[in-house]
Amino acid sequence: MPLSTDAHHHLRPLRAEHAVDCPAFVLPAELGGRFALRGRPNHVQAIGRKRAIHHDALILAQGPIPTVTVGVVIARTDAQATVLAAVERLDSVVVARDDSYGCVIAANVVAEEDVPPFANSAVDGYAVTLADMATGAAELAVSGTIAAGDAPEPAVTPGHAVRIMTGAPVPVGAEAIVMVEDSQRIGDDRVKLTAKVEANQAIRPAGDDVKRGDVVFMPGDVVTPAAIGTLAGMNVQSLTVTRRPTVAVLSTGDELVDDGGPLGPGQIRESNKTMLVRLVTEAGCDVADYGIVRDDEAELEEVLRHASQHCDAIVTSGGVSMGDYDVVKAVLGRVADMRWMQIAIKPAKPFAFGKLNGTPIFGLPGNPVSSFVSFELFARPALRKMAGHSQPQRPFVNVTAAAAFKRKPDGKEHFARAVVGATNGNLTATPVSAQGSHQLAATALANALVVIPDGNSVEPGDTLQALLLSF
Repeated sequence: MPLSTDAHHHLRPLRAEHAVDCPAFVLPAELGGRFALRGRPNHVQAIGRKRAIHHDALILAQGPIPTVTVGVVIARTDAQATVLAAVERLDSVVVARDDSYGCVIAANVVAEEDVPPFANSAVDGYAVTLADMATGAAELAVSGTIAAGDAPEPAVTPGHAVRIMTGAPVPVGAEAIVMVEDSQRIGDDRVKLTAKVEANQAIRPAGDDVKRGDVVFMPGDVVTPAAIGTLAGMNVQSLTVTRRPTVAVLSTGDELVDDGGPLGPGQIRESNKTMLVRLVTEAGCDVADYGIVRDDEAELEEVLRHASQHCDAIVTSGGVSMGDYDVVKAVLGRVADMRWMQIAIKPAKPFAFGKLNGTPIFGLPGNPVSSFVSFELFARPALRKMAGHSQPQRPFVNVTAAAAFKRKPDGKEHFARAVVGATNGNLTATPVSAQGSHQLAATALANALVVIPDGNSVEPGDTLQALLLSF
């Protein structure tokens, strides 16, 4: 029978030293959801079975999120695929044009007007007839001036030119525009023009950029700053986009302080949530900041349930390592379908993913650099997919190591924080000064995560792959 949150009468506490390795305890989903583990460092609870396993092999539990053999460390790409497969694009909504920046278009956007709406001059110069300029030179009377925003008057007649400014409407009779650089004024009302002229030279016709009725944007296109300008020029006031995910972000811990006052004994300043709020925003999502939740299971459960009902995703940090006993793990293990992963990367080996009331939950490690890397590799692509992006992951590019990247073989990919720049037309990568998972200040100077394959150190000149964070 499926597990439920009221199944505590099935719990049987066991001391960790009495636990035994149990190869049969694999792929809990295949056991019909009848087995799950909760745990803490010296205490194991087995649900629905008479045997237990070591407390430090806590792999989750019941539900649709796939699991793996207990104790298995999985590849980064497998973890990414698991997370991406478990989330779906959100529904479509109609939003005002100026609120659509960064969103993914979900329905064709059709131009309501020509852009430009009238023929206009591409240069400052003189509007002329072709006949007057047939020989490549002419002295003409200047019959008026048309600036941007003026009516297209006066008309151009044989023997006359009209002074015209860039963007001004082309007057009747004009067949070409001669650039001001090819002119010489003679007195106040005459001009000498010297130029070879072709029909419609320097004239931008109505609809030259966009014609009324054109499908300018299609589903999957992203609303960029240039797109916002294009929409305004076409008189599009609203459009259909994939809804922007609202993401709950929270920190937990009695030791956290989020004000500017003095620190008490054992207290630290909250930083992960502050960072994650900005990462979620940069990913194109709206943020629901749930603040700091104290180490109280009832309070945390209430917050998580509220977030699962009012947000599209939840991001937490801390309490996801294999040996941890933490209120986050205890509560999520009880109320949500979670998978506690160990991923073959450094930093950010521990990562948790699951769902509560169908709402995706991303459990990031507590060390700030690990939290940052884990968000970039696993949470950000999933949130971008939910927002409708067809290519949700940042690009990897080839770079040349400008300095050595130190490491030892340990079975993991290392994601070194680095500065990528252009040297003689080639991209080069230099590691930042500190690579510890707690050293966020050095990470703040990086613009890339450079993949250092398992093995020995990388030497200058070696080719690597880098995940560009900004450039």
